[in-house]
Amino acid sequence: MAQKLTCALVLLVVALIATNNIVNADDNVQIPYQKGQLNSWFNGNVRPLSASKGLDPALVAAETGPAKVVKVAKDGSGDFKTVQEAINSVPSGNSKRVIIYVGGGEYHEKVTIDRSKPFITLYGSPTNMPTISYAGTAAQYGTVDSATLIVGSDYFVGVNLIIKNSAPRPDGIRKGAQAVALRASGNKATFYKCKLLGFQDTLCDDRGFHLFKDCYIEGTVDFIFGSGTSLYLNTELHVISDPTMESVITAQARQSADGTGFSFVHCTITGNAKDAVLGRAWMPNAKVIFAYTNLGGVISPQGWSDNMHPERDNTVFFGEYQNTGASANDDGRVDFVKTLNDAQAKPYLTLGFIQGSKWLLPPPNPQV
Repeated sequence: MAQKLTCALVLLVVALIATNNIVNADDNVQIPYQKGQLNSWFNGNVRPLSASKGLDPALVAAETGPAKVVKVAKDGSGDFKTVQEAINSVPSGNSKRVIIYVGGGEYHEKVTIDRSKPFITLYGSPTNMPTISYAGTAAQYGTVDSATLIVGSDYFVGVNLIIKNSAPRPDGIRKGAQAVALRASGNKATFYKCKLLGFQDTLCDDRGFHLFKDCYIEGTVDFIFGSGTSLYLNTELHVISDPTMESVITAQARQSADGTGFSFVHCTITGNAKDAVLGRAWMPNAKVIFAYTNLGGVISPQGWSDNMHPERDNTVFFGEYQNTGASANDDGRVDFVKTLNDAQAKPYLTLGFIQGSKWLLPPPNPQV
């Protein structure tokens, strides 16, 4: 009898431990090397509200109870005809989740979500993804304010969206031709299955913690730039050839030895560019890591650029870890890139890089 009780207690403890592992997103569980295991790893660590612990109290309060759902439809069958009208309907100081369901079609508008309106979700039709497009340029608005979609609020979620800056491609002659598609300036923002289309400066990953998962981002020069702290998972980076300037994927803007950075994990680099670079030292302390990523043949052997500032060779943090593909061979890489070992890479291969256990939730599934 005593032996049976002991066995039962052991099984109970094991069950409790297993349950605890399920309901607690763990910032320290490393992303697996096998890409086929990525979604199971993600689903095991980013759980629904009912199965999560340790989330920000404000987020828990916002997500408790049914979310308000409003619908945008170009044909007038929804609550609003434009995305901006739907956002304007959310009161400042909003404290509950509002899901704005965006029907198919192209919405020609410049959209801004003010920092006073947290907990907004833009959810595009999964079967007919909507496009939000605008032709703003740096000459008109300044670079960061040229964005088609500006997200200034915290706890934003974007799902199934095509965000496009439709301004003409920079030709090296017109001043201020840079044109941003998305500017992510709010903290703790998530983007699932979004496509970001542009040329120079497509994505301003401005500041705050961000997650991009299953996305597509294309551009020519510095098409992911800013000082956000962001994790990119299973995202395609499509490099478009530029006849006037060197093709550059990232221009990260870390200002000190501490702070921000971009981590690309299980991503894919495609395109028609030749001798593109993974990143340049736009700022002295830029931090960018590529891990488990398929580097297509568009990347130059050197891989990185110090932006003609050799004094930054000792201050930037450019790292590569177990990448694959035609451009993954590190022979010929610049001296200042770091080929990371397991211990050096791990901080960039967990949700802890973006403090994800405090705010990440799976994408919603609104009923409309």
